[in-house]
Amino acid sequence: MIKQSELNIGTLGHVDHGKTTLTAALTHMWTDKHSESIKRSMTIKLGYADATIRKCHSSSIYPFTTDTKCPDGSTPTEILRKISLLDAPGHETLMATAIAGSNIIDAALFVISAAEPCPMPQTREHLMLINALGIKDVIIVQTKIDVVGKEKAKKHYEQIKQFIKGSKISEAPIIPVMANKNINIDALLDEILRIKIPERDLEADPILYIARSFDVNKPGTPIKDLVGGVIGGSVIRGRFKLGDKVAIRPGINTAKDKQKRENFAELVTKIESLAAGSERLESAMPGGLIAVGTTIDPSMTKADGLVGQIMGHVGKLPDSSNTITINYTSLERNDLPKQAFKADEIVLLGIGTGTVVGFVTKVKKNKLEIGTKHTVCVDKAEKVSVLRNYGQRWKLSGFGTLA
Repeated sequence: MIKQSELNIGTLGHVDHGKTTLTAALTHMWTDKHSESIKRSMTIKLGYADATIRKCHSSSIYPFTTDTKCPDGSTPTEILRKISLLDAPGHETLMATAIAGSNIIDAALFVISAAEPCPMPQTREHLMLINALGIKDVIIVQTKIDVVGKEKAKKHYEQIKQFIKGSKISEAPIIPVMANKNINIDALLDEILRIKIPERDLEADPILYIARSFDVNKPGTPIKDLVGGVIGGSVIRGRFKLGDKVAIRPGINTAKDKQKRENFAELVTKIESLAAGSERLESAMPGGLIAVGTTIDPSMTKADGLVGQIMGHVGKLPDSSNTITINYTSLERNDLPKQAFKADEIVLLGIGTGTVVGFVTKVKKNKLEIGTKHTVCVDKAEKVSVLRNYGQRWKLSGFGTLA
């Protein structure tokens, strides 16, 4: 029995093009649960939802589904694959969250609405992101075709083909869907099943990017019944097992006056439980969102207090620091002026599953030294996104890896 998701698939695209609705059609779960997201009617934090792709052997017309039973309502379906969908923000000023999520994406659903001309501004930016980060397995999902009708949907399809011409995803399949009516979702599932599962290095020192953290204790719980904090995230490499002694960096700020200075100390804890959705695990490897029960004081994990940090075996994590040096790669953008970085320029960095404000301290050719407002811990294999401020708006200008 498959207990853990085998793929992390990001949903990328312009704001209000139907990413969250598509995720709901595939997973039967609405991922916009963050209060600020609901208030502003857009996704801010990465939303996770698992989907189980199944096959209905009694139906040759609609064989693929995420339902436990076939359309006839009686025949059970066979589990083929479990996937995890990451619903990332499309709005340009919130792109740092989407870029941070790109570090844990194996493949992507590139959502483009037929109700608007192609490309829209964030559609262009997400294509740049896909090209720059080398996401090879991409399925383009043409949404809202029921809004425009058959002929306009066909013309829009041609706009998409023209838009991706010459890009790294020029041969990507384009699947038209009516997500709110569950039409053609089976064809999309068929394409997802064709994506090859990446090879995982299970023997490497494990790393988990923390994307969520919770206090699961209910108010009024007796002290003897309290349990440690829970963190949620994605394993990037290696494998964690029950009982492992692990560290979390950069950890917690132990400075008495937190307004004036930082003094971060790593957290050391024991893995008390592992879960993928409702499935309990003995070990966790790359793929999907993993919930990790710990012995950490739950006051430290409540309200996503540890988001953006990384977890690994004790003594195996990189050092925490307030300065990083990256080899910078600039994105080719026609809508941004070409200008060199200046000392003390403020930048926004996407690191792991979090974002942090930074300031440029040194520039040498393609190498940037950046001081960060808050202490960070960066994995050597990680891509760090860089956003610059143009005309009071944050724009993705490039990315880098540790020098």
